[in-house]
Amino acid sequence: MAAKQAEYEKTQLLISEAERALELMGRAIRMAGYQNIKTYNPSKKVDGSKQFIQVNKKEGYRGSDSFSVQHALSDGVDFDCIGNALTKDRTRKDLAHQGFMVERQAGIAKGAKVNGGSLICQSLDRQGRLQNTTLMNGINHLLIEEVQSPEASGIGGQGVYRLRLQMTDGALLQIPLERTFATRNLP
Repeated sequence: MAAKQAEYEKTQLLISEAERALELMGRAIRMAGYQNIKTYNPSKKVDGSKQFIQVNKKEGYRGSDSFSVQHALSDGVDFDCIGNALTKDRTRKDLAHQGFMVERQAGIAKGAKVNGGSLICQSLDRQGRLQNTTLMNGINHLLIEEVQSPEASGIGGQGVYRLRLQMTDGALLQIPLERTFATRNLP
């Protein structure tokens, strides 16, 4: 009975962590390509699907995908994926950057048993340099699938992305979770 309770609690903890991670990644996808009307320059023609959201296949821990998004700052208070308030000094070319990838857990010796990889949040520091921060451990795999490309969607360049996250305790549990998010702001 105690073993079943422990397994249940571990499962609930992994699901809670995964939901938090998926929500952070979904928020970034929804923000991709946002342009502030006060600072928008229509003379700058950009290919929004290439500049504002970029998916890289099979380049992380155990063949996990990664992605990054860029967006302008709003007039309100914006936050990056680790909770830092975004300001002009945390941008490059007036665009904020957020990236997500899964890497091998840092500080674990080669050959040592690990309980999954680490979900890394990539954002800009106050000097506009990329910084990587570990959000959580226990990620076995991250898959990002473009369900509907901006060109094919016919809804003003918006893309739809399915995120699949597999959580693990490194032993018995392999918990797959999936959520789908749409961009809102691509040109």
